[in-house]
Amino acid sequence: MAEKSISSYPIPEVDSLPVDIRDKILAVQEKAGFIPNVFLTLAHRPEEFRAFFAYHDALMLRDGTLSKAEREMIVVATSGVNQCLYCVVAHGAILRIYQKDPLISDQIAIDHKKADITDKQKVMLDFSVKLARYPETITPSDHKLLQDYGFSKDEIWDIGAITAFFALSNRMAHLIEMRANDEFYLMGRLSSSKK
Repeated sequence: MAEKSISSYPIPEVDSLPVDIRDKILAVQEKAGFIPNVFLTLAHRPEEFRAFFAYHDALMLRDGTLSKAEREMIVVATSGVNQCLYCVVAHGAILRIYQKDPLISDQIAIDHKKADITDKQKVMLDFSVKLARYPETITPSDHKLLQDYGFSKDEIWDIGAITAFFALSNRMAHLIEMRANDEFYLMGRLSSSKK
């Protein structure tokens, strides 16, 4: 069987990349056991790679009151409505691990309203999905509903910024026909189901 392409654009050799990018990719490989295709595909343009991952890390790794799992819920729900297979599969794996739930990502990617999550998280995802698909329809009442459920203005910024960033990511994945790593599909499923 022929090896499947991970992008419709050229993939640089890791050894040929600038040192900072190569070091970041190798650190991810050491931690994960493989190189997620997003790192290889975006390395096609080093300056954009740096900007993309700097903003990704600022949003997804910052200290804040949204949990890591909630941040991933936003990514999975919005990537689901944007039909971004790469982000649903990759971030779905991360969400399953953070949430220690082998079912959660599939539920959220298909219909977060029926997922086994809290009402507060459903309201968060309602807002995210609306912002991802119909941003022009966001009104102050959407912000008020989030505040009524206990979200601070800073948390609402985080929800919106993660949604906006992954709208970019989803569209880049579609543009370059980025394929998800096979490794992601089983992550967070097998170990959780044995417990």
